[in-house]
Formats: sequence, structure tokens, C-alpha cells
Amino acid sequence: MTENPIRVLVADDHAMVREGIRSVLEREGFLVVGEATNGTEVLPLAESQQPDVAVLDISMPVETGLQAAVRLRHALPHIRVLILSMYDNTEYVLESVRAGAHGYLLKDGAAQELATAIRTVLGGEAYFSPAVAARLSEAVRGDIAREQRNTDLDLLTGREREVLAGIARGLTNKEIASELGISHRTVETHRESLMKKLGIRTVAGLTKFALETGLVEG
Repeated sequence: MTENPIRVLVADDHAMVREGIRSVLEREGFLVVGEATNGTEVLPLAESQQPDVAVLDISMPVETGLQAAVRLRHALPHIRVLILSMYDNTEYVLESVRAGAHGYLLKDGAAQELATAIRTVLGGEAYFSPAVAARLSEAVRGDIAREQRNTDLDLLTGREREVLAGIARGLTNKEIASELGISHRTVETHRESLMKKLGIRTVAGLTKFALETGLVEG
């Protein structure tokens, strides 16, 4: 008994792109049940044709692919959504996920990845082009690193933060002591303490830390 083909709706404002996507999908055994030229056409088509997956260009006239994804999420949440884009910008990817997309493909690799992406999202998983996945991984690692730096900042006392800010501003121990109204030796003690807590032994490293945590402005 033959399985029913996977039903796909395609939305892109360029006819040649839609034709190319249709060709790729039909070659893989998918059934293209509708084509939209802008975001506003997506929901009515989806309601009438009931696709399994909607492949949406991120940038279309009248209404974008992201706006269409939001409307699909609310009206027809069972439809899986793949966003097509020329850009591997991390913020675009995050906006797509927030809009309800289940995957994000770069157009330059869509011909090779589209069939796999559709089957992956239909299987309940997310799919991102390799370059996009790498960007997301970098962003996550950056967020974790920032959280760790902010946690490390919490280890410092108020006076240690003041001394650190002075170091980051390029002040000498004597100048910091004068500014804070404490002795030169006390500044040295706080400096040694904060270096030990942070595991940073250079002025350049301390300055970088102070900038990254927002303790001082660049």
C-alpha cells in the first residue's frame, strides 16, 4: 500500500525560486499543494489545502514569511514551518523560532537540504542549515560565557569593583587610592583579592572583564 505523499505549501515572491523548489520537491516525491507570492496568501491557502509543511521565504512583500508563520502558528499549529533565507544572521534565526518556525534553511543550500529538512521537522525535530546551526551554537556559548562573567562579578565586594573600575580606566594604584580615599596598600590588597577571585592576572585581562560585564563603558 502506497503512503500518501507529504503535502507542501511554498511561498516566495519570485516565480523562478518557486519553480526551482517545486522541481526539487516533486523529484523527491513530495506533493506541492499550493504556491503563494506573498505572506498574506499563505493562511488562506493553508486553510484550503491543509499542507503538512509550509516553506516560507523570510522576506516577501505585503507580509513577510515571519508574519505568515505567526498567523499559521495561531490558526493551524499542526502545520510545520520552514523558513528560507539568504542570511545566516543569528537574530533572524531567533526571530524565526519566536515566530513559530521549526527550521531555517539558507537558500544557497536549499536544493540539497530541503527534503531532509522537511522530513526532519515532520518527525518532530528542528532543522537548521549547518552554517546557521554553527551561528546558533556560537551565540549560545557567548550567552553562557556572559552569564559566567556576570556570576564572577558577583563574587567581588563593592570596594573590589571600584578598584577594578579604576584599573580598567587606566588609573594607577596611587590614583585609585586618592579617588577612593583609601591607602595605597589597601588598593593593592583589593587588587590582589579581585585577581585571585577572577583568575585574571593582567591589566589587559581585567580591563576586558570590566568592559564585558558593563562595569565600565568602552
